[in-house]
Amino acid sequence: MARWEPNASGRLREAAMALYTERGYEQTTVGDIAERAGLTARTFFRYFADKREVLFAGSEALEGALRSAVDEAPEDASPMQVVAAVLDGIAALIGRDRDYSRQRQVVIDATPELQERELIKLARLALVLRDALRARGVSDPEAGLAAETALAIVRVGFDRWINTDDERELADVLRESLARLETLVAP
Repeated sequence: MARWEPNASGRLREAAMALYTERGYEQTTVGDIAERAGLTARTFFRYFADKREVLFAGSEALEGALRSAVDEAPEDASPMQVVAAVLDGIAALIGRDRDYSRQRQVVIDATPELQERELIKLARLALVLRDALRARGVSDPEAGLAAETALAIVRVGFDRWINTDDERELADVLRESLARLETLVAP
C-alpha cells in the first residue's frame, strides 16, 4: 500500500458509510473501513479517533460557523434574529449533500450509541450558542431559551429536509421552520 494516498479522509468516510449501510454500524470494524478505502487502520486513526467519529467529524467546524454567525450579526439584532443567522450558517455546512445526510441519519437512528453521540453533539452546540449569545449581552434565561429554540428548529427542519421530497435547500426549510415557530408564539 502506498505511504500517501490522496483524499484519505474522504475515502474513509465513503467506505464507512457504505459498510454501515450494508452491514450495520456494530458489525463494521475500523479494519473493515480501512480495507474498503484501500488504507491501513493506522491511517484511519490519523483522521478519526474511532469509528463513531467518521459520522461526527466536523463538529468543530459547525461550532465555528455558529460562533461566526453570532459574531457577524448586527449589534442591534435581537436574539432571534441572531438565531436566524445561525440557522443559515448551520445549513451552509450540513445542507450540502441530502443523500449523504439521509444515509447518515438512517445509520444513527438504527444505533443507540450513535443516537447518544448525536444528542451530545446537539447539546454541545446549544451550549456554544448560549455562551455566544451571552457574550453579546443577552441575559441568561433568554440566551438559553434562544439557543435551545435554535437547536429545536434545526432538529425539526433537518428531519423534514431529509424525509420529504421537498427539493428546497436546507436553509429555506430552516427559515420556514423558524417562521412557523414565530406564528405559534405570536400573540
